[in-house]
Amino acid sequence: MTDLGNSSKSLTVTLPDDNNRLAELCGQFDENIKQIESKLGVNIARRGNLFSISGDPGKINQAEKVVRALYDETAQKASLSAEKLHLALREKDTGWTEDERDTRIKTRKGYITGRNERQRQYLHNILTHDVNFGIGPAGTGKTYLAVACAVQALEERRVARIVLVRPAVEAGEKLGFLPGDLEQKVDPYLRPLYDALY
Repeated sequence: MTDLGNSSKSLTVTLPDDNNRLAELCGQFDENIKQIESKLGVNIARRGNLFSISGDPGKINQAEKVVRALYDETAQKASLSAEKLHLALREKDTGWTEDERDTRIKTRKGYITGRNERQRQYLHNILTHDVNFGIGPAGTGKTYLAVACAVQALEERRVARIVLVRPAVEAGEKLGFLPGDLEQKVDPYLRPLYDALY
């Protein structure tokens, strides 16, 4: 780190020299870098695979973690989406630690990890406790992560079978008033389970 006067510092981050991944990291016309600068209040100058980050010492450390985490994301074949950039900026602590390595779930397609601190804590609890309750808004990954952990346990022969249990109706609601046969009534409730399995 170099002192630039006042409380401003500078840090140079060297990433592997892979032009395709670096282009994906920076985005079209350096749009991703500009978003990192804007959200974290730092300046980032890039020359090849060298990123010089300047600003408040706490902010440049956060920016370094975000840049490294996003570069790691570019190793996957999928493009670096605006959603991934947004999540990395919200978390600001997305660099791997040894504890986080323990909460990765290995699948045939790669690794599944928590996208934020709460999901990582949820995964840690699933992997270290026999019974867990996941409570939260729809679409936050509760079912997906739980089923992924169950499939990993089944493949590693730590369990003999997976029993999928999910309420088919809300308390007090009568299944008979919904249109369609039993399969059409129950299928929407089981869809997240199928998505996590396949």
